[in-house]
Amino acid sequence: MAADTETSFLTKVPEEMIQIDDAPKTPYWTKVKGYLRKDALMYLILVGIVVGFGVGFGVRQLNPSKDAIMWMGIAGELFMRSLRLMILPLIVCCLISGTASLDPKSNGKISLTTFIYIVSTNALGSAVGVVLGVAIRPGVGTTSAERVNTTDSMETQDIFADLLRNIVPDNMVEATFKQVITKYSREIIHTVRNTTNGTVIDSLVVVSKSLAKVDSVNVLGLIVICTALGVATNSVKEKGDVVLRFFVGFTEIAFVIMRKIFWFAPIGIGSLIASAIAGITDITEAFSRLGLFVLTILVGLLIYSLIVLPLILFVLTRRNPFAFIISIVRACLMAFATSSSAAAIPDMLIACEEKNHIDKRVTRFVIPLCATLNRDGSALYVACASVFVGQMMLGSISVTEAFVIWILTSVGSLAMPPVPSSGLVTLIIILTSLGIPSDGISLLFAIDWLMDRFRTYCNIISHTFCAAVTYQFCKKDLAQIDQADSHQKNQIA
Repeated sequence: MAADTETSFLTKVPEEMIQIDDAPKTPYWTKVKGYLRKDALMYLILVGIVVGFGVGFGVRQLNPSKDAIMWMGIAGELFMRSLRLMILPLIVCCLISGTASLDPKSNGKISLTTFIYIVSTNALGSAVGVVLGVAIRPGVGTTSAERVNTTDSMETQDIFADLLRNIVPDNMVEATFKQVITKYSREIIHTVRNTTNGTVIDSLVVVSKSLAKVDSVNVLGLIVICTALGVATNSVKEKGDVVLRFFVGFTEIAFVIMRKIFWFAPIGIGSLIASAIAGITDITEAFSRLGLFVLTILVGLLIYSLIVLPLILFVLTRRNPFAFIISIVRACLMAFATSSSAAAIPDMLIACEEKNHIDKRVTRFVIPLCATLNRDGSALYVACASVFVGQMMLGSISVTEAFVIWILTSVGSLAMPPVPSSGLVTLIIILTSLGIPSDGISLLFAIDWLMDRFRTYCNIISHTFCAAVTYQFCKKDLAQIDQADSHQKNQIA
């Protein structure tokens, strides 16, 4: 009877269930290896950063020569050159293929949403910097040991005039390697006068302005050109399909090359960080004098990137902001290591499209535009640094001066000039506009290499959040376009 019961039970059990029970389970270490293999590059970049800091601080004790530091950083220099080689083609192809895939209505809505986000977050970043600077007062009690010559600083009106000129370039090809900038030339004119007391020589300094072109990619101009080409390609319908397919294909080719280049990132990043730290001679003195200022900036960036921006993302999209930040860790690491938002564009695109399922037509327009205009992390730094220098030179900052700093930084962050340490150049412009002596600003150069990395990582979070917010507001329009295209194809079939 028992045997019959067992037999009848087995006959009722599906064969698949018996096979599943007998199937071997995946070993734990196999799962761990799978996870490590999936994010191997990110872990290798982390190792490269740690090794770079260790080697840099270790070599500093040996007082290396400039040649030794140069060879220490040669791998990082080659890595950055290879990234710059592919970034421009990638930006151009992404913008043209992205805008060509949208109708004019969607293009306008995406552009407007992106621009509103950029202006708003730049203003928010500036506000956080001003508030923390006034509240913590990092410049009170700090004295300046050096003076800097600010006579060559650019005037505010020329900064914005150059911005407009670069938005509309006069040569499409030249925009890939030249930018317009206002140059100043000073001429001293001596005049001789005879007086009753003898001969007097008067000296008059005449300042003249002229337009010059500097070696730098005019990204803003290229964005305008590529957007116009994309919209025009869309407007000619089937006649532009060949052009669209070319740029879509070239985008995928550029991604393949960039993925190969990224496997050299751990070595290049370690080399960049090691050479940067080994070349600093007064790092202990700089941090002892500016410790409270550095702490204020770091607290501000943490508050802004982990509280303000996540709150914006959650309220507008109902996405989990911290899961989103985890998905872009590799892009943040790339930005921290290279101090460049542009270098992290491929990683941002991959994270937004593959991990967060944002439409390519949105990401390939929004991300390059944000990398050019969205500098809320930099705005926070410049605003707080303006308050810091004002407190250091005047003792305190009034409410009116704090408000003016916020306005100038919010607007000025959209028009930072194409020169090295552009944040510090913008800082000089703001201080000059307020009549605050800019003595002591040279202290900030000692820590700018580190602060630049932290504010760039903050910019990356904002760029990717902008793509998510824009996609949320344009999702229905994109779905309608897809439905219309599908309906049209069915009718043709």
